[in-house]
Amino acid sequence: MHILVVDDELSMREFLEVLLTRAGYQVTCAEGVKAAREVLGSAKVDLVITDMKLGASQSGMDVLRATRALPEPPEVIVITAFGTAASAVEAMRDGAYDYIGKPFDNEELKLLVQKALEKRSLRQENVSLREHLVPGAGVMGVGRSERMRAVWSLVEKVAPTRSTVLIHGESGTGKELIAKAIHLKSQRAGQPFLPVNCAALNEGVLESELFGHVKGAFTGATQERPGLLVHAGEGTVFLDEIGEVPLATQVKLLRVLQERKVKPVGSSAEIAFHARVVAATNRRLEAEVKAGRFREDLFYRLNVITLELPPLRERAGDIALLAEHFLERQRKELGRPGMRFSPEALAVLSSYSFPGNVRQLENIVERAATLADGDVLTLASLPPTLRGEAAPSTVAAAPSAEVPLGPGFSLEHHLDDAERRYLLAALSQAGGVKIRAAELLGLTFRSFRYRLAKHGLSDREDEA
Repeated sequence: MHILVVDDELSMREFLEVLLTRAGYQVTCAEGVKAAREVLGSAKVDLVITDMKLGASQSGMDVLRATRALPEPPEVIVITAFGTAASAVEAMRDGAYDYIGKPFDNEELKLLVQKALEKRSLRQENVSLREHLVPGAGVMGVGRSERMRAVWSLVEKVAPTRSTVLIHGESGTGKELIAKAIHLKSQRAGQPFLPVNCAALNEGVLESELFGHVKGAFTGATQERPGLLVHAGEGTVFLDEIGEVPLATQVKLLRVLQERKVKPVGSSAEIAFHARVVAATNRRLEAEVKAGRFREDLFYRLNVITLELPPLRERAGDIALLAEHFLERQRKELGRPGMRFSPEALAVLSSYSFPGNVRQLENIVERAATLADGDVLTLASLPPTLRGEAAPSTVAAAPSAEVPLGPGFSLEHHLDDAERRYLLAALSQAGGVKIRAAELLGLTFRSFRYRLAKHGLSDREDEA
C-alpha cells in the first residue's frame, strides 16, 4: 500500500516516513499542496496523511480537494493541532476518512492507517464484485465521446436521488446496463435490482408480475405472490420497453406510482412499496402520446429525468475501445491472452454503422474470437456483411428479371409475400423466440406480433 505524507515541517515528514516504512508501507513525502498534486497525478496512492496547516496560505483542505478530483480517490487522514479540530471535522464532512490530534500516539496512528486502508480495499473489492455480478456493466464506462461523457455525468447526478428516470435509446444501446449503473451508484446498491420486459408479457401476466396476486386470483394462482415492486424492497425495479404496456395497465401503473401503493390482483387491500422505478423505451413517447397509444399523465410521471443513449453510429470514435473491451472479456473466457485485432479488421469495425448498436458489436467480437484459428482476428474473422459481401439469407429473393410485372400484378400482394417470408426467416434464425426475431427485423415486439397475426403465422410461431 502506498501512503503519501504531506507536511511543511521536515522533521514531521521524516518521522512519519520512518514510522510507516517500518510498518511495511511504501511512503512518499511532499512538503506542500503543489508537490502533493504532482505525486497524486503520477502515482497510485492509497492513503494520504496531511497536516491541516501547510504554511501561511495553504491547508490540508487543498490536498483533500486534490484527492477528490481523482477517478479513484485515496482515503485521507488529517493531522490537526489543538484549536483546529473544527476544521478537521469539516474535512471529514468533505470526504476525509478521519483526523488525529497532535501530539498523537504512534500505535493509535498506525491503527487508524490500517483501518483506512482496509476501508479502501473493501471499496475496491466491492467495485470488482459488482462488475462480476453484473456482467457487461463496465462497458458503459468505455469510450471518450462527448455524448457518452454527458450520459455518464448525468448518471452520477441522478443515481443518489429518488427521482424516476426514463432512459431512451435504440435497441442494443445498453439501456439496462445504464439502469444497473444508476442502481449500483445509489444507496440502494445492496438491495435487489429487478428488471421486467414489459413487451414480453401480456396484460394479465404483467400486472401480476408488477403488483402481485393472491391465492385463487386466477387459474394457476395456487399461492399468494408479492409483485416485483414490493419484492424489490428498497431496491430498483427496471421497466424495460415501457412503451409496450397496454393502455388499461398504464392506468393502474400511474395510480401505483402516484400513491406508492400496489393492490395485488384479486385483493382489495393495498400494500405500500419503497422501490425506485427506472423505465426505458426505444420509442418516442411524446409521439405515442399524440397517437393515443400512451397516456400523457403517465408519461409525465415517468419523465422526471430523461437520459438519452446515443446509437453507436453517433459515437464511432468509441467503437475501437468497445471492441477491445469485449475482446478482453473473450481473452479471459477462452484462455487466449494473445488475441488481438489486425489493423484492417479494426478499421472495418470502426467504419461500420452497427444498426444493432453495442449489442451487435459485442456479438460480432464474440463470434470472431470463437471462430478464429489463430490469435490475430483478421477481416476473414468478421461477418460477410462487414466485409462488403452479400449476406447469406434463408429467404430466396427472385432476380429482378423474373419479377412478374404483367397483367394482374399486385405490388401490395408481392410486398406482403416478401414480408411473410422475412417473418418466417427471422423466426427460424431466432429459434422461435419472438423477442429475438423482432430484434433481428428491427421491429418492436408489439409490431412483430401484429405482423404475425396479419399473415396468420401466430399458431405456427407458437409451435416453433
